[in-house]
Amino acid sequence: MMKKFYLLAVVLLLAAASFAQQEQKAIFYSVSFPNAIHHEAEIVITIPQAPSGKIVLRMSRSSAGRYATHEFGKNIYNVKAFNVDGSSLTINQIEGDLFEIPDHAETVKVSYTLFGNWTDGTYASIDPSHAHLNMPAVFMWVLGQDKRPLKFEFNDLDKYGWKAATQLKNEGANIYSAPNMQYMMDSPTELSAYKISSWAVDNNGKKEKINLVIHSDDGQPVIDNFAKQIQKMVLEEKAVFGELPAYEYGEYTFLDDVYPTNSGDGMEHRNSTCIVHPAAKVEGNELKLLSTYSHEYFHSWNVKRIRPKSLEPFNFEHANMSSELWFAEGFTQYYGEMLLVRAGFHNVDDYTRTIAGLVNQILNTPGAAKYSAPHMSRYSVFADAGVSIDQNNQPNVFTSYYTYGGAIALALDLRLRSEFNLTLDDYMRTVWLDRGKVMKPYTIPDLQSDLAKVTRNPKFAADFFNKYIYGIEKNNYEALLAKAGLLLRKAQPGVGWAGPSSYTRGRGRSADARLTGDEGLPVLVSITGTPVYKSGLDVGDIVLKADGKEVKDIQTLNDIVAAKKPGDKVVVNYRNRTGYHETTIVLEESPYLEVVTYEKAAKELTKEQSDFRNNWLSTKVK
Repeated sequence: MMKKFYLLAVVLLLAAASFAQQEQKAIFYSVSFPNAIHHEAEIVITIPQAPSGKIVLRMSRSSAGRYATHEFGKNIYNVKAFNVDGSSLTINQIEGDLFEIPDHAETVKVSYTLFGNWTDGTYASIDPSHAHLNMPAVFMWVLGQDKRPLKFEFNDLDKYGWKAATQLKNEGANIYSAPNMQYMMDSPTELSAYKISSWAVDNNGKKEKINLVIHSDDGQPVIDNFAKQIQKMVLEEKAVFGELPAYEYGEYTFLDDVYPTNSGDGMEHRNSTCIVHPAAKVEGNELKLLSTYSHEYFHSWNVKRIRPKSLEPFNFEHANMSSELWFAEGFTQYYGEMLLVRAGFHNVDDYTRTIAGLVNQILNTPGAAKYSAPHMSRYSVFADAGVSIDQNNQPNVFTSYYTYGGAIALALDLRLRSEFNLTLDDYMRTVWLDRGKVMKPYTIPDLQSDLAKVTRNPKFAADFFNKYIYGIEKNNYEALLAKAGLLLRKAQPGVGWAGPSSYTRGRGRSADARLTGDEGLPVLVSITGTPVYKSGLDVGDIVLKADGKEVKDIQTLNDIVAAKKPGDKVVVNYRNRTGYHETTIVLEESPYLEVVTYEKAAKELTKEQSDFRNNWLSTKVK
């Protein structure tokens, strides 16, 4: 009996070893650029030990760090399948981004052409200067094989003078690997003649290497100088949590592409971030670029490790809807700007404009007035650069979870400081230790629990979440900011106001199309509660005259309104598809607020206020 048991154990052990060996065989991607000048790449996938039965491959419809769907399948073509000997296999396109191979041998190859000409944090961009690769937009993948290791060969690097920068693991030469599909999708890659500056950070006794990789028209001294600024920012962010994350392979890489025709973007990843700036150079723009760096780097804690349960696992076939983005993105938005003050890149007067922006978003937008922060977070599936060409009503139903959550973070920070002698740093550190560091995805009740823990006051935590997270009540920003010697006041008291002028400014080709046959000014958005909205003017109406004067541009209308006071009336002649009309706009005082220091407002700054402000905004790097 023992002998049979022993033999059975050996058989099972050998079977397990054989299975493990099979599992270790990587799916291999070969990427070449014979037609980079026309934005094409040629990709060949080799699938060893292919699954039995039909093989289904697909392109993703969502991207790590994005919250809406994208149709990446539209940019691949010439899809073919064949055996290792080169003989063709049948491959059927069963949906726009879904392909099926019904019969095959043990090893299968699939090839396709990728087109990429959009440089941002989501798509791919290919030309002789670089290959800017966001993986969901680049690589087809095999359904059911997402746990298998993957390898990548990037060809033609010598041809174009490129080097590879990525959080993928370098296996030697131009071969890189990922342990599974989720890691691969989270690993943007830049192939170019980039410049790099690297340094080590002492992470409580362990060294973490930080790489600044920039593809731009700058010299190495500019990149090295910018790296010194990034170093200060990194240390300021580390001080919030008390440590850096433990990066895989001991490295974190900033991947930045700087060129005037780029689409500005920043996209966080676990051990890197993809940053894109529409600027001529880094030189002269360093302070402008830092905001994106600061925000995205904070994500290496908050979102990539302090992870909402709603984003786990990430679904590349459809958008993950999350109620927690007010925290994941909003609190990151708050810290991204505030930490640049602590690091000395901005002064308090600079920061007052940022604060005013957050406060106006939460107090003076229809979306925040009507809907909760979790509700606005869920709207991300439509708002986050999603696929949409039709006009929507976002200005009246949506307030960005970035600024909504940023304003909540501001209020919570000031309340923790004034009511508990604590800080938002203390709260974030608690969430980090309880959730992020141990990779335990959170829910909103978890965040409330952590607030109760750090304050030792469950009643305060429950009240804060019920009112300001689940509910639509707003904190008293005027009183809170006064504690730091900051005055919240009307931005334009006593001045006539019809509504946000930016909403009636022409917007490129769409505005030009609407003006065909008319010389007036198109109304592109009408905001709930504004004088324009109350007058009955709506999107698509063409304003012809105001106060008897012809209106051909936004400046004319602004000048007419600026000469009047709240309560004054402006008679407007306009037309729409029902004919010519006349209405009256009754001007009001703008609800928008500004923040100024007590010093600028000629108010006395007390020592208590000065100390409060310094404790809040001074460096925490020791």
